[in-house]
Formats: sequence, C-alpha cells, structure tokens
Amino acid sequence: MPGGTPGLPEVGDPIFLVLGEGVNFRSRLESVDGGSFSVAAPLETIGPAALEPGREFDVFWVPPRTRVVMPCRLIGMSDTAPFRWTLLPTGDVRQANRREFVRGGGGAAVQLDTETGTHSAQGALLDISEGGLRCWIDEALPLTAGDGVQATVWLGTDEVSLLGTVHTVREAPHGDPGQHLILTFDSKDDVAQVIRQYILAWEIGERRRARANAS
Repeated sequence: MPGGTPGLPEVGDPIFLVLGEGVNFRSRLESVDGGSFSVAAPLETIGPAALEPGREFDVFWVPPRTRVVMPCRLIGMSDTAPFRWTLLPTGDVRQANRREFVRGGGGAAVQLDTETGTHSAQGALLDISEGGLRCWIDEALPLTAGDGVQATVWLGTDEVSLLGTVHTVREAPHGDPGQHLILTFDSKDDVAQVIRQYILAWEIGERRRARANAS
C-alpha cells in the first residue's frame, strides 16, 4: 500500500485480532496513516475491562489459501463512537505456521448447559470459529471464566455439540438484556469441517449481500 504500512489488506477488509490463546475477534481495517493503522474496536472489548494502550498481540488476515500474521502494539483508542484502535506494527508480516481460526456466522440457535447440569439457557450465536464461539443469552447464567459449558449449536442443517470453557462473560452492550459469552474449545476434525463449511457459506452470503447493496 503506497505510503502506508506494507502488507496490510485493503481498507474495509476483515482483519482478526488475536487477544488470547484460541480466541480472536473479527474486526476490519479502517485506515492507514504512515506506519500505523486503525481497526474497528470489537464490541466485547469496550467498557471497564477494555484493553490498555501498550498491549501487544497479533493480527491476521486471510488472503486465498494462506494466513498472514503481523505482531502489533496498541498505541491509541478512540473514546467516542465509532470506537477504533490504532495499532503500530512491531515486526514483519509472516505466513502463519499454525492455524489461525477465522470467525464468522451469526444468528444460529445455541443451547448452553452448565457443567454441573443445574442451569441451561437458550441463546443466539454471534460468531464462531474452530476454536471458540461468541453468543448472546437473554437470561444471565452463574458463569465465570474457567467454567465448563456444553454448547449445542445448529449450523445450517448440522447440529454440533461442543464442550467449551468460559473465556469471557460480559453484560450485553447498548442496554440490551442478558450476557455475551465467549467460549473456547478444541473441535474434532469432523466438527471443525462443519464449522468451516458454515463460515464459508456465511461469507459467500455476505459478499452477495454487499454486491447487491452496492448495485
């Protein structure tokens, strides 16, 4: 990109922020300014538990048939909407040597059952990857980070059952009722394949909608 940070995708393209082991957040590239660039701040990172400038983490994007990873440092955060993070690369871009999970999808039905079997809730999927999911439930569950949860998710015509660990519990944003939960899990090959196919179908649908809205 002339005059900007080399190797980045196009402005407006999806970019993923790796903020924990097996946990990443879907964002998008908003702008490039000299050696730094800005991305949309994920909703689940806004609020009292938001990250602080100085935090270092990887970002990645997904050209065809590969993953491109760049280490970055968070150097600025807007304090008014639209919330954006300013990132400074701390190393060269590289081809990923390990799988980086792409997140996508949303709207599918989710059932959560606590590990003890004493509580359950119905919710809606916000997004999913081969290593984790984010969902909304309208009634809070007594869960904290590290708790085990059985999640049943209906992905198109397939039902998958996932034994997950709670990574984050947050109140739903914008005054909505309930909670947003982030779960991490290790998916077996057959389940991972179902998730990949679901995300691919979702991305194709998103591109078609974008083309239709632009025409």
